[in-house]
Amino acid sequence: MKEYIDRFIQYLKVEKGVSSHTLRAYKKDLEIFSDFVGSSPDEIEPIDVRGFIAGQIASGLSKTSAGRRLAAVRSFFRYLYREGIIKSNPAKVVNTPKRPGMLPRFLTVDDVFKLIEKPEGIGFIVSRDRAILELLYSSGIRVSELSGLDMEDIDLREGLIKVKGKGRKERIVPIGIKAIEAIRTYLVERMLLKKRENALFLNKRGTRLTERTIRRIVVKYARLVLIDGRIGPHTLRHSFATHLLQAGADLRSIQELLGHASLSTTQKYTHLDITHLMEVYDRAHPLADRG
Repeated sequence: MKEYIDRFIQYLKVEKGVSSHTLRAYKKDLEIFSDFVGSSPDEIEPIDVRGFIAGQIASGLSKTSAGRRLAAVRSFFRYLYREGIIKSNPAKVVNTPKRPGMLPRFLTVDDVFKLIEKPEGIGFIVSRDRAILELLYSSGIRVSELSGLDMEDIDLREGLIKVKGKGRKERIVPIGIKAIEAIRTYLVERMLLKKRENALFLNKRGTRLTERTIRRIVVKYARLVLIDGRIGPHTLRHSFATHLLQAGADLRSIQELLGHASLSTTQKYTHLDITHLMEVYDRAHPLADRG
């Protein structure tokens, strides 16, 4: 099984351009599955996959995490089927565990401003961190996309960035004036490092910032402004989408900005409180004014 897992991970890396973080997660999930079934791929049946998922949940794994592991197993067997290694996909007929209907966390506009304005002072680190926070909220890009930005991907004159999304798909995303100003300030400090690295965001050694470091930066400032809950780059992405929708943007446009293939995915990223929904209904529906 290990040989097939390694081939699958290499396929995701080379052919699909999957991030290193996702590759590690897939490999870990598949190795856990392999240890559980202890069989070669062509001997595995749907009952084995169901037993694996049931066992994971029984051992205390959340249904969300179990569903993620099932998705990894499904993708693995789909790859093996396409390659002609197996005759059918045993994971295809296994249902994903039902997850609680939890909405992703997002921040109020006031909390976003507190977070973004927390990096204070001058210098390379402060200006870089401020630019990162401004750009995450201004564009709604993924942490992997921000980490992968190169110098030639930004056009500050036009206020645009070229983003390499999932599957190496490229899209153009506009950014706001505050993000542009923050990036310009950071670039002055970046030049003083005198490094030839092409990455936009660097650490003090002059090499590209990793996704993990960017997450730590966001968490650091969230704690400093005493924002409760688990806050990370994805929180700013959720907030970006939600605030756009609350301001009147349509879901299709937000879908394009976020780089989602499916509109249903975009819907999960947006939040509207019941008061706002009632206002939209009363303003737009022909029978809303029932007098």
